Amino acid sequence: MNLSRICRIWMSIAPLVVFSVVQAADSQWIKAAEGLEVGRFKVEAASNAGDSTIVVIRIDPEYWELILLSASETDDKRNHTAKDWCAKYGLTAAFNAGMYAADHTTHIGYMRNYEHLDNPHKNSTYLSAAAFNPKKSASPAFRIFDLDEANFNSIVGDYNTVIQNLRLIKRPGNNRWEQQSKKWSEAALGEDKHGNILFIFCRSPYSMHDFNRLLLDLPIDIVCAQHLEGGPEAQLYFNYGEMEISLCGSYETGFFESDLNFFLFAVPNIIGVKERR
Repeated sequence: MNLSRICRIWMSIAPLVVFSVVQAADSQWIKAAEGLEVGRFKVEAASNAGDSTIVVIRIDPEYWELILLSASETDDKRNHTAKDWCAKYGLTAAFNAGMYAADHTTHIGYMRNYEHLDNPHKNSTYLSAAAFNPKKSASPAFRIFDLDEANFNSIVGDYNTVIQNLRLIKRPGNNRWEQQSKKWSEAALGEDKHGNILFIFCRSPYSMHDFNRLLLDLPIDIVCAQHLEGGPEAQLYFNYGEMEISLCGSYETGFFESDLNFFLFAVPNIIGVKERR
């Protein structure tokens, strides 16, 4: 499909882009480039806020690579919005790498990027580890591991970049979040049955149990996923060709119970996407 058929509505009050897609009836994906697609899925289970739409960026690791950027590793030691991280480092897309501590720098779970350790400590309650930049060509370029199934030391030994986060969906498609009353906007990292990377964003708040169920019902072939960030700090930025998407979260039970946040927070750690050369 010609990307000029994508309609972008810019909201003057905030750095939030709401986009609608004119598409063929048999397709919910827009191809931005080889190995890079954007999906927009309106779900039937309406949320109490927003348009109940889940945005998914599907990334083939054969054509695109993931980049972990951390303020603790950069020269300026500054946090940035996902959009600013992309502009500064030439990324096509970026979103939160996970929740961070009160110092506004340190990742809550284990996080390593080659020789740099943002957090050297394994979190016993975080049962998901995303790994990329493999040390051996035989290893998958990207993989989400369940830490109650895989050996953590082996993962660290096989991959240069490892990010530990809370688990949402256990391989091969098991909803691992108990039902609760709390709900929030969500940024999540997933993997599909073909080994593709899934950047997942939903501004409308859901409980994570319900959100997982929605993901498993979507035609995205998801097999596992981890929680990155919720509420107003969650964000996703994508810019390729004629398509630009800038999304931020809002509602979070007990913290910001409103759909009125349109502010992109500066965050210390992001997962970015860059074209392989």
